[in-house]
Amino acid sequence: MLRSDQILATVEMIQKENLDVRTVTMGINLLDCRASSIGQTCRNIEDRISERAGKFVETCNFVSRKLGIPVVNKRISITPISFVGAGFTRDDFVALAISLDRAAAGVGVDILGGFSAQVEKGLTMTDREYIHSLPEALRVSETVCASINIASSQKGINMDALAMLGPTIKEIAERTADQGGFGAAKFVVFCNQPGDNPFMAGAIHGVEEADTVLNVGVSGPGVIARSLEKLISAREADENGLKLDEIAEEIKQTTFRVTRCGELVGRQVSDILGVSFGVVDLSLAPTPKVGDSVGEILHILGVDAIGAPGSTAILAMLNDAVKKGGIFASKTVGGLSGAFIPVMEDAVLAEAVGKGDLCLEKLEAMTCVCSVGIDMVAIPGSVDGDTISAIIADEMALGMVNNKTTAVRIIPVPGKEVGESVSFGGLFGASPIMAVRNVGKSSRFIGWGGRIPAPVHSFKN
Repeated sequence: MLRSDQILATVEMIQKENLDVRTVTMGINLLDCRASSIGQTCRNIEDRISERAGKFVETCNFVSRKLGIPVVNKRISITPISFVGAGFTRDDFVALAISLDRAAAGVGVDILGGFSAQVEKGLTMTDREYIHSLPEALRVSETVCASINIASSQKGINMDALAMLGPTIKEIAERTADQGGFGAAKFVVFCNQPGDNPFMAGAIHGVEEADTVLNVGVSGPGVIARSLEKLISAREADENGLKLDEIAEEIKQTTFRVTRCGELVGRQVSDILGVSFGVVDLSLAPTPKVGDSVGEILHILGVDAIGAPGSTAILAMLNDAVKKGGIFASKTVGGLSGAFIPVMEDAVLAEAVGKGDLCLEKLEAMTCVCSVGIDMVAIPGSVDGDTISAIIADEMALGMVNNKTTAVRIIPVPGKEVGESVSFGGLFGASPIMAVRNVGKSSRFIGWGGRIPAPVHSFKN
């Protein structure tokens, strides 16, 4: 049971410290929507989404008003589209993206995820057609987000698929050059992609899930930052000093309260709609808003420049404390659950790139100890496809060997170079262009193709 002081602290979090439920995401199974023609399949999909999610946004808004807890985004995730579209051509997949976009608009959701494929061990002809469809599919749709799982700790890394993705990402960006390459911000490459992640662009409705499931993504880096500032200020005169384990405890207790809010909202929405409640994803997801930054927490805890020595250690402590606090607060925890460091979506991280404090190599090191990976990173549009594929390969290897989820969402901004900036607005944010070193020196590696085998410790039977 929450104590009265904890309830009051939670109210203050909502009113003053940017506490919100970042997303309630409805996962919908579309496997049985497959028909003998692309036209009928599209109609079945639109009917299914309308039937399941017709009252979804209205219900989220009702619960938000009732509890006084903001729900920032209402989203839908679907069964990976390559399963639904087995045997379809690239033009068919573009038609599916248009249909999904129309369905999302019809029910009023912000974003739809699951235009996705699972290719960690091999590529089918359908998977190849899906990949070829991505540049046009993401150009013609507004709400649709795409992802692909090309690696896992059990299967290794599919280098044939990976070799296709660097050039594909460049083409996605070039097809949306009038928007600064924004299409690439809607596509993410995964190792160990979870099937219950409510966050975009990588949300899917896993084939292991029930027909319709609600997953909740909480946030709160601003809440934790303010909590730490208060703790540090209150203990300044303490002759014994404040220790890192006490700071970790404060993060844990704050995360507990944040997670309880997400659990409360999610379960009430699922009860009203009569659908299964899935998980609370504990992730600290920053926004471009000042005061709602994971980077700011690193500053508060003692590094004067993001990327300076100590940044990775602080992030590791933060990530662990968030998981410990959240797991105790919720019956079902899942998704990604940790600290996100999406550069464009975090004003302090983006500023560190502009100052030259945070480089791609240090960012990669930091992703070893937190959720996701190289996320929302704008790079020069001149970087070649093989170099992009190699950047992805390095991040996939970290996830595979460490048995964790890693991902890459990278935007080669057409016509821009280091020293310039790009802005997508809203939650997608803005950032200076990050330098990429040793461009054009990985093509021979990417050219091998095949598969990098899973590590020996993956064999646990």
